[in-house]
Amino acid sequence: MKIASFNVNSIRARLPNITDWLKAFSPDVVCLQEIKAQDEQFPITEIEAAGYQAAVVGQKSYNGVAILSRTPINTRLRALPGDTEDEQARYVEVETEAGFIVGGLYLPNGNPVPGPKFDYKLAWMDRLIDHAQALLRTEQPFVLCGDYNVIPTDADVYDPRAMAGDALGRPESKDRFYRLLNLGLTDSFRAFDPRPGQFSYWDYQRGAYDKDHGWRIDFILASPQAADRLTGAGIDRSPRAQEKASDHTPVWAEFA
Repeated sequence: MKIASFNVNSIRARLPNITDWLKAFSPDVVCLQEIKAQDEQFPITEIEAAGYQAAVVGQKSYNGVAILSRTPINTRLRALPGDTEDEQARYVEVETEAGFIVGGLYLPNGNPVPGPKFDYKLAWMDRLIDHAQALLRTEQPFVLCGDYNVIPTDADVYDPRAMAGDALGRPESKDRFYRLLNLGLTDSFRAFDPRPGQFSYWDYQRGAYDKDHGWRIDFILASPQAADRLTGAGIDRSPRAQEKASDHTPVWAEFA
């Protein structure tokens, strides 16, 4: 089973790119972030024509997540537990027919620092840690896929000093990411590729993609039961080189 994660930065604006990529790459499950569309605006006809069904948690103009699957899925959650007043569309969770749980997330950016947006980011990460612990207690295989908006190490950014004060590079953000990993989760990509300078995001400004001035902020974190089945992982840079591309590119992991 090939699982991918892709921050599309508006599904309607990138739809031809996305459907072309689905056809070429042929993932079994895809977690999408920043779809920037309400549920009724989601292009379900085109997605179904590409061979996928979808679980969608949309929001007008901002945020929004979805999970696409070639095979039937059951939607378990449409929001991250822990805050019933949180109305931002940032989490969706499904279960496949084989009992594999997939959580798709779009973690808050958190800038500017300090401020309420950074406080919200940290609180959201605390809720994610709590939820990961609950998922671990089920002993089912699961992955938590998405745009984490965290740069865990200096190897994951082209210029660590430039990001040191940013919410993505702050110690508080990194600490919570490490706490997730320390629960027993595996960074799928790093299980196969230890090289620095492997990125999943390049800003639109200042020719960042051509200069390879990027960040690795998109992750597929696997539970112990899922990691035991991990056979490969990587970053597909090809969509970022296309016209009208998202500023992110897909990351993927394959499980036996």
